[in-house]
Amino acid sequence: MAKRKKGRTISGWLAIDKPQGMGSTSVVNRVKRLFDANKVGHGGTLDPMATGVLPLALGEATKTMPYALDANKAYEFEVHWGVETDSLDADGVATRTVDYQPSEAEISAIIPAFIGPIEQVPPKVSALKVDGQRAYDLAREGEDFELAPRATEVIDLKLLNHGNGRSQFAVSAIKGFYVRALARDLAYALGTVGHLTALRRVRSGPFVAEDCVPLEFLEDLSHMSSRDAVLMPLDRVLVDIPALDLGIEAAQQLRNGQSVAVFRKSLLDKILSVTGDTLGEQPVVLVKAGDQPVGIGQFEQGRIKPVRLFNL
Repeated sequence: MAKRKKGRTISGWLAIDKPQGMGSTSVVNRVKRLFDANKVGHGGTLDPMATGVLPLALGEATKTMPYALDANKAYEFEVHWGVETDSLDADGVATRTVDYQPSEAEISAIIPAFIGPIEQVPPKVSALKVDGQRAYDLAREGEDFELAPRATEVIDLKLLNHGNGRSQFAVSAIKGFYVRALARDLAYALGTVGHLTALRRVRSGPFVAEDCVPLEFLEDLSHMSSRDAVLMPLDRVLVDIPALDLGIEAAQQLRNGQSVAVFRKSLLDKILSVTGDTLGEQPVVLVKAGDQPVGIGQFEQGRIKPVRLFNL
């Protein structure tokens, strides 16, 4: 049996403007083929009907994916009032209609109640697991089940436009937030029902719409080197972690799995200045050797210990 080709070892981040109708996994597979990459992962799923910012990590950048998954995200979306679907979006089947259209003033009045810490019941058509099975599989099989409310937080919510039975909004929220559930709950609070007819992610952590490239653009590039030039650095998602240049010798110690003792007062002062933490709080830093990221280290009891190293 012939051995499966592993692909190139190439590392970095790429932000794709995901087209409507394509799943996140399909985008990952296409990018993996286009770059002939040995490893590609995404930094936060988008539903097939959604468009917008889909961050992809290639190679060693996949080690930083938790920072992308945990990041806040921002969306623009449209709600069609008066019709509810089983998936809470336009891909579902209508299950309920209400002959009531809220006014712009009524919508504006309830928005403050949805900003800050809230609880959401996730959509039944979601990737959450119920007794070991995906909720969307159970829903498609017609199983009767309930999902428990989950704590989340809306950072900001604005009404952008309203008319003809539809409203457009902008929202930013922490991870684990469902825009479809927000549309449902807004409608219930207004005494009606509703579903999403459009959803676009405009920011995912440090990635914004302006960072994105369309898949078609990548496919039109005839040389692999041209595609490689589109990649962003591995540490693109680590902008909120203080960076510290330890030098080549200390960096090699970390690469060997050893902790690095901090003897020099100047280096200790630098660690505390970039982290803003006290010694007892074990701050995490991005360790570099010059401009080269080496890994993520934790400062504890006068030493920097390797947490995650990059093989670059």
